[in-house]
Amino acid sequence: MFFIKELEKTITLHPSYFGPQIRLHLHRELLSKEEGSNTGSFTIVCILDSFDISDGQVVPGSGSAEYTVHYKAIVWRPYKGEVMDGIVTSVVRSGFFVSCGSLEAFMIPSEIKYDANATPPHWTDNADQIIEKGTNVRIKIKGVRSEVDRQFAIGTMKERARDACGNLECGCGMVDPVPHLQITSNMGPRERAVNDEETEPLTRADTTSRDSAEGSGSSVSSVSTTSLVLEHIHDNAANGASRTTFGEKYRDDDADPERKRERFDVEDGLSQGVKPVDKKYRRLLWIVGIVCVAGWALALFSFLFNGNYKHVSTRPHDPLATSTKGSGKKVTLDSVLSGKWYGDRQSVSWIAGPNGEDGLLLERGVSKGGFLVVENIRDQGTAQVAASRTLLMKDRNFRINGEFVYPNNFWPSKDFKKVLVIADEQKNWRHSFTGKYYIFDVATQTGEPLDPANPDGIVQLASWSPQSDAVVFTRNNNMYLRKLDSDSVIPITKDGGSELFYGVPDWVYEEEVFAGNSATWWSKDGKYIAFLRTNESTVPTFPVQYFVSRPSGKEPEPGEENYPEVRHIKYPKSGAPNPIVDLQFYDVGLGEVFNVNIENDFADHDRLITEIIWAKNKQVLVRETNRESDVLKMILMDVGKRTGKTVRTDDVQALDGGWMEVSHTTTFVPADPQNGRNEDGYVDTVIHEGYDHIGYFSPLDSATPVLLTEGEWEVVDAPSRIDLKNNLVYYISTERGSMERHPYVVKLDGTDKKEVMENAAAGFYDASFSAGGGYALITHEGPSIPWQKIISTPSISSSFEKTIEENKGLGKFARQHELPILNYQMVDVDGFKLNVVERRPPHFNKKRKYPVLFFQYSGPGSQSVSKRFSVGFQEYVASSLGYIVVTVDGRGTGYLGRKLRCITRGNIGGYEAHDQIAVAKMWAKKKYVDEERIAIWGWSYGGFTALKTLELDAGQTFKYGMAVAPVTDWRFYDSIYTERYMHTPQNNPGGYDNSSIHDVKALSQNVRFLVMHGIADDNVHMQNTATLLDKLDLAGVENYDVHFFPDSDHSIYFHNANRIVYDKLSSWLVNAFNGEWLRIQNAVPKALAEGR
Repeated sequence: MFFIKELEKTITLHPSYFGPQIRLHLHRELLSKEEGSNTGSFTIVCILDSFDISDGQVVPGSGSAEYTVHYKAIVWRPYKGEVMDGIVTSVVRSGFFVSCGSLEAFMIPSEIKYDANATPPHWTDNADQIIEKGTNVRIKIKGVRSEVDRQFAIGTMKERARDACGNLECGCGMVDPVPHLQITSNMGPRERAVNDEETEPLTRADTTSRDSAEGSGSSVSSVSTTSLVLEHIHDNAANGASRTTFGEKYRDDDADPERKRERFDVEDGLSQGVKPVDKKYRRLLWIVGIVCVAGWALALFSFLFNGNYKHVSTRPHDPLATSTKGSGKKVTLDSVLSGKWYGDRQSVSWIAGPNGEDGLLLERGVSKGGFLVVENIRDQGTAQVAASRTLLMKDRNFRINGEFVYPNNFWPSKDFKKVLVIADEQKNWRHSFTGKYYIFDVATQTGEPLDPANPDGIVQLASWSPQSDAVVFTRNNNMYLRKLDSDSVIPITKDGGSELFYGVPDWVYEEEVFAGNSATWWSKDGKYIAFLRTNESTVPTFPVQYFVSRPSGKEPEPGEENYPEVRHIKYPKSGAPNPIVDLQFYDVGLGEVFNVNIENDFADHDRLITEIIWAKNKQVLVRETNRESDVLKMILMDVGKRTGKTVRTDDVQALDGGWMEVSHTTTFVPADPQNGRNEDGYVDTVIHEGYDHIGYFSPLDSATPVLLTEGEWEVVDAPSRIDLKNNLVYYISTERGSMERHPYVVKLDGTDKKEVMENAAAGFYDASFSAGGGYALITHEGPSIPWQKIISTPSISSSFEKTIEENKGLGKFARQHELPILNYQMVDVDGFKLNVVERRPPHFNKKRKYPVLFFQYSGPGSQSVSKRFSVGFQEYVASSLGYIVVTVDGRGTGYLGRKLRCITRGNIGGYEAHDQIAVAKMWAKKKYVDEERIAIWGWSYGGFTALKTLELDAGQTFKYGMAVAPVTDWRFYDSIYTERYMHTPQNNPGGYDNSSIHDVKALSQNVRFLVMHGIADDNVHMQNTATLLDKLDLAGVENYDVHFFPDSDHSIYFHNANRIVYDKLSSWLVNAFNGEWLRIQNAVPKALAEGR
């Protein structure tokens, strides 16, 4: 029987998927993992489109984030007496196996015999009734056995006469035969819902079959609703295994002409089964078949021997290739948007043991030993895993006062005795969320509210003390402390409110500084809590309008039903007042809040607090910058003495005119004289000769580091992990090329640097290290099909390697398609070497003239040209539309040193546009490029650069452009991001004028351009596009198209909007390169036909 059921799924995403399309990645992952899966109680048939996604929680040690998705789905649960169709999958001497979608049945016939001498072997009545592999049968369930993720039926079978279509009717699972479809189910009170949850049945007890049009006197055959849906599941499992995610969205195959239609008529319900072949013809068919197979085998041998099988998708990409062979499938936009090109990516949640044990994983929902467990990586898949496993939660859900609690996320205490859980999670901004928190006791397997006196209180943030004896949390912007030896909570602050935050960031700090929802930090001994006090009372408010939905969830006041909902955000634009932040401390023992005075600190209006690192129990390092992010101060505080001083100052404005990026990887290194560390210290990213490298500062007040790395390459978000036992520092760098990433290890004294993986192939690798650094999850992201394995590191002597993902399905899918030819190279523009990738169509012919689309992002410090495996919109354009697609990382982008990166400061958009034009001119001169058909597009900063390029070029090189959610004036964007690269408008008014899209007359020189924007964009406000349109109107410029998306934010998803974006980009580009926009430039009335 079918039901609509509310479900939830926790999904882990790698940081590479963070960004505008993160909701799409989550949707695709949900579809690929859940549709067609079986829980042991029911099968998830189809996920409905209505679902809610929580904000992500960063997984410690990996950088990945976990999201909880709540959704509704159509599920199927087999009941006694339910009728369905199946297909015989295997015939053996003792019976035969029948597959009914997700239900597996083993039949033991009682009135027909097994014929072992037949070809193939089958069960028969020695007349015209034969059951063999592939035979369709009818089943009626009498009993079901469930396992963790599968369901089985067993029993006997009584033979019945064939139906009118020639199909043998059978029973299944201690069955009675059925003459025609008659689904019935009389459920008692305990059968009304699956897992004690209320569900809505989709099939009713009185459902009957339609009569056949062939006559009323015959026994009628029809197909059960269950069978139709389960066949759909089976088809999806066979054909859609690659609906997975290294990223996209659900694909509706009904309109796909390449997909084989089901062998039934859904409307009429009439089976179109195949009548069994008469026995006397069967042997003849087998003889003919054997002859055909032998001939085919000879042809195949010749085919393989001559190498003709090597079409483009199976050959390595030759950067200099000019033509390809093969007739594989094109990359379709449907396949891109449905997520078929995003491989599976396994998440590993490393966790430190109570006594410092390394190599432990927090696993949930996948182990037979319980829902939430801790396992040793070496024991997984062995007989020892059960003995070494630590059970935290036997079941996902638990009861409090008779009511079920359905957790969304989990945080074990350090001693593994308690688990902090959140339920009823609700998204706030990009990273923040709220919910109800509970403390779950591992020993008793029971839970209690975090605040017993206020069990339904909505909490913004909660975190364990290092000693596992207390939880600090923020509610209504005030902080509280719950000690586990008491049921009461202690208020830490009392004056928090709508404009005063404690322990959590406001909008701009969440978005641009912490990239998370926490501004609370425990000391290592649990005696102090550091937290931010954020006062945004002087920050101006920006209204975001919602015309269709009501994100607040509140019903409008009477008489206001026809007015849009308005959400007011405290949003500091460039030059506007920033929130005032102060670092405060709470003494847990004294119950006292206090401040620490800092010598020579920045003024309140000129201070950004970007990182807090607890050192020893009473010492804390604070990273601050000025408002424009070009002067860094590292401050050392002593909370016992309540004093603070600046121990390191980096003036990068004076150094190279650049800026300091926000960092969250600074790591404390405690003293250990027996291990060669005489003083406390810390490891940080430093600038050395124009490149980002790793420095070790010891003692804590040292201003000069020991350099651990150096060279004309850069480290990335370093350090990744420090092994204190062996004095090893792990990091990822671009040493083997700026388009690649490889993990390295170096000693704390800067010696013995080496790659973590010896003799690793060229490519793009990510690494997530275990708590002690002894193990690493290595993710190979390209350029070949992604794979993952867990390996031992130089920190331990014993070798270990375990492959956990190979993406064989994605590899098979890729080999069936003709992918673009990738041509990586570096080009010289004004003495700067820039990374470029050219995507050539599969059957590229240098004698033809190709249109060229430039795609870029171009944001400060970003990278779009890398050797990751990627098949997205750009690859669709090259493969399916047959255009060349070029991506250039121009000046201002990352990983090629600060000289190239920081040159754009104070005038962003200028060099970026210049470099796109310069490279486009190079391509325009190539013999295989049509210089009159060159376009550029981008999203967000890429949209800004696309418009800026069209403005600077004025139609000389680029004829067309497409900009999605673009910034058009940097005075409209948030202060912390913009002023880092542009200074303030007060200090750089001319730079802001130049960087804005202002020369609209130049835009009129292009053939045509397209702009799209979400009306509810809380990041890049629609104000940007609206003011551009006003400038175009005033100048009389009309050579553009515009599309607004109601209620969509920066990702543009609301009500099918994301699909419309890419459909529009595709069709608009085709029209551009087909000359349609040239044709309509000077529209004239069509001549009227002569009348009669």
